[in-house]
Amino acid sequence: MSSTKMYHKNYIQERLSHVSNQFNENGVDEFGLDPEHVLKYAPFFAWFYSQYFRTQVHGVDFVPSGRCLIVANHSGQYPLDAVMIGLSVFLERHKPRIVRSMVDKFASHLPFLSVFFERFGQLVGTPENCRRLLRNEESILVFPEGVTGITKLFHERYQLKPFGLGFMRLALEMKAPIVPACVIGAEEQAPAIYNMKWLGKILGVPGVPITPTSFLFPPLGLIPYPVKYRIYFGPPMEFSGDPQDEDAAIEPLVTQVKNQIRDLLSYGLKMRRHVFW
Repeated sequence: MSSTKMYHKNYIQERLSHVSNQFNENGVDEFGLDPEHVLKYAPFFAWFYSQYFRTQVHGVDFVPSGRCLIVANHSGQYPLDAVMIGLSVFLERHKPRIVRSMVDKFASHLPFLSVFFERFGQLVGTPENCRRLLRNEESILVFPEGVTGITKLFHERYQLKPFGLGFMRLALEMKAPIVPACVIGAEEQAPAIYNMKWLGKILGVPGVPITPTSFLFPPLGLIPYPVKYRIYFGPPMEFSGDPQDEDAAIEPLVTQVKNQIRDLLSYGLKMRRHVFW
């Protein structure tokens, strides 16, 4: 499915009505999601989704209706891949779902952004927050590569970094299926030839990327290129076992998920004709 249409406010409002049962008497859900906030800002992000990145989605209906972990590769210097995955499930799944991204801890200290994320129902990625969400039958987006994935340099594109094991322990504990997913295109949206991690440390972010356009006019280096996004979802994977097992027992299960994501990446890259179309 390719997104070439505009997702106007009325469409987003209609989609929100499908999840209105989650909202309490104050008009928000227990995790901070504010539908008025979503309605105000979602059309802006939907424009980027459908018109700027021209996102093409495959297999979005593999995302089940109950609790699940969506596990994907992470890239692009900016967390736009998370935004586009979340929008694809909300805008294009046969029945919309709100995807909860596990935000890195550093984001909770950023002025404005921390509240902004919360109003969209996104939480800091602690194990207890994840358990709360899964008990509530929510879908959670996880990037096991963490900041090492999003800050990759251009020559490392589409090379998966080591996966953490925590998501698998959580899936085993909460008996949650894992939906493998991949994003193609984000690697080229800000092709970093160098990452000023020292400056990022001062600013409280993972890094400040230097891209080819940074040399022409530094502010241009902060603008993502209008690449074409391609998002692939695979069939849910179910695992059983003891979440308290030694790492040696958990790692093979994580490798299975990583291999599925690698296969999706390989297929998507093979099918891609060009970075920009």
